[in-house]
Amino acid sequence: MALTLPRIYSSETLRDASTCQLGKDNLRYLKTVLRLRPGDRIIVFDGYGHEFEACIDSFGASDVSLSLGKQFPETKRKISVILAQAIPKAGKMDLIVKTAAELGADVIVPFICARSVSRIEGEKASMKVTRWQKIVREAARCARSNRVTAVDAVLSFDDMLCRTVPDDRKLIFWEEEDQLSIRDALNEKRFEGAVRYFIIVGPEGGLSRDEVNLAKEAGFVSVSLGRQILKVETAAAAILSIIQYEKGIFSRVGEEGK
Repeated sequence: MALTLPRIYSSETLRDASTCQLGKDNLRYLKTVLRLRPGDRIIVFDGYGHEFEACIDSFGASDVSLSLGKQFPETKRKISVILAQAIPKAGKMDLIVKTAAELGADVIVPFICARSVSRIEGEKASMKVTRWQKIVREAARCARSNRVTAVDAVLSFDDMLCRTVPDDRKLIFWEEEDQLSIRDALNEKRFEGAVRYFIIVGPEGGLSRDEVNLAKEAGFVSVSLGRQILKVETAAAAILSIIQYEKGIFSRVGEEGK
């Protein structure tokens, strides 16, 4: 049985490249943890759809030199999903970011709203975003995705609403909604050809009625997940799984990339 090659993220683009340099973090991992040597093979990807089998040429003092070999075909996703997530308290956002990336979210937009318990800003917000960007890179490596989820800067609720584009299928999940289910919303005929979904998930205390009304004015449709109330760290995973099952990477075998 062939061994699975280690899969490593490259911070530099691999488009039209024949060689690659990996940084200090990868140097330690490849040389000390995996105990690889020059001549050994790995897989390297850049998060933009470019993925190669590569050969280790040498270990330097602070980097690793690679020669790129066979390129793997780019996997095109059927839909694009943007998750706007109100930042929850404690460390729950780390889990949400990790799970969302594994489930194929293309962009995560962290935001602060009226009932947010955690309110981060300035340097602290930048540090959090840097941490989340590291988490999504690791999620892409483990999930064998050749694309890395983008994590935006922390926004206000109003600025988050401005992040949408006209062609988005805009869904805001609200526990007080009792008319439209997520399945019905995804299968409305007028949105049959939608390929880009922008979804809003609130914090522990939920979104206020004023925020939901503002979102509706911006073109969002209020949607329910049903009678069961999910924890904030579970809600985004459930929503993304449903969307991917109905429209995306889990919908039908053999349709990916069509």
